[in-house]
Amino acid sequence: MVNTIEPTAPQKDDRVRGLMLVAAMAAVMWVVEIVDVVAGDLDSAGIRPRDPEGLVGIATAPFLHGGFGHLFGNTIPFLILGAVIALSGLARVAGVTAIVALVGGLGVWLVAPASTLHIGASGIVFGFITYLIARGIYSRRGLHLAVGVAVLFVYGGTLAFGFVPTPGVSWQGHAFGAVGGVVAAWLFDRRRS
Repeated sequence: MVNTIEPTAPQKDDRVRGLMLVAAMAAVMWVVEIVDVVAGDLDSAGIRPRDPEGLVGIATAPFLHGGFGHLFGNTIPFLILGAVIALSGLARVAGVTAIVALVGGLGVWLVAPASTLHIGASGIVFGFITYLIARGIYSRRGLHLAVGVAVLFVYGGTLAFGFVPTPGVSWQGHAFGAVGGVVAAWLFDRRRS
């Protein structure tokens, strides 16, 4: 006889560590922007499509922003959505963020126009949105479905309009970040047979 072991719910301290990771990432974004304003040109470390040196931007671009307005616009949804994911624990929020950054960054690097520079955490935000929506579909758990519907209700317009090509906005970052969120949900939350 084989017994299946149900995954255990994350412990309170694991949730706290997850929330602390989300807060720490947001704090790093703010520190980096302050350093960028004071010392200058950190933004050049963003994603530069099909430039081998631009691959570094996959890791650095989410922490770089084109000013405090851009940063503020990303910080609030990053903190809210990241906190919801962090309630599933440190490993989950770290894993989802890493997958979204990797899939989103590689997608931008491969598809975006040459001689462009892509920065900002909006790809991560779009990945968090689609992760929370797709998680309910893949897990088929009532709470996850309810959270997904709520996220779709609140961020559905942002999601839809984020894919519209707009000068100065990386719709590629939004689109591939969103793909990364679905990939993360499939990897972490699909029902096993």
